[in-house]
Amino acid sequence: MKKSLKIIFALLFISALFFLGYQITSKINHKKEILQNIKTIPNFSYQTINGETFTNENLKNDIATIFIYFNTECDYCDAETQMIQKNMEKFKDVQLIFISFEEPLQIKKFAKKHQLTAYDNVRFLHDNKISFAATFDVNSLPSIVLYDKNQNLIEKTKGQINPAILIRKLNID
Repeated sequence: MKKSLKIIFALLFISALFFLGYQITSKINHKKEILQNIKTIPNFSYQTINGETFTNENLKNDIATIFIYFNTECDYCDAETQMIQKNMEKFKDVQLIFISFEEPLQIKKFAKKHQLTAYDNVRFLHDNKISFAATFDVNSLPSIVLYDKNQNLIEKTKGQINPAILIRKLNID
């Protein structure tokens, strides 16, 4: 009886190790696949705050792009947006794409509060399918995804970042 229990426990332990190894390998492969998919700006489709469709085809060519994943009630997102607004002159040659899964009315109020609706290079988008986080592999607010003028990924950052650092990373000063 003791011998069969030892064998059962050994088999359970080995099975658990194989299962955990498989899970870890799958997660690593998934991360590599996502990183490969976002090396250049992937295909996407979101709604503007006015209800129009905005896709990667609407992005301007030969200009850097910054995706900012935010929430209107996030204090860090608010501070990040304030810093960007105060430095808009430095971002004149950058596309700023703000994306939130919140309702368009909330996003529109946020955009107006920060006086960013008048800029041609700024877009506020509603992630109506809640797909941005999975597509761009971000999991915190705010998250920033930087692409150069050739639409190649420069970096993904979590949390608030100084605009001067963004400018330096984009080599546009």
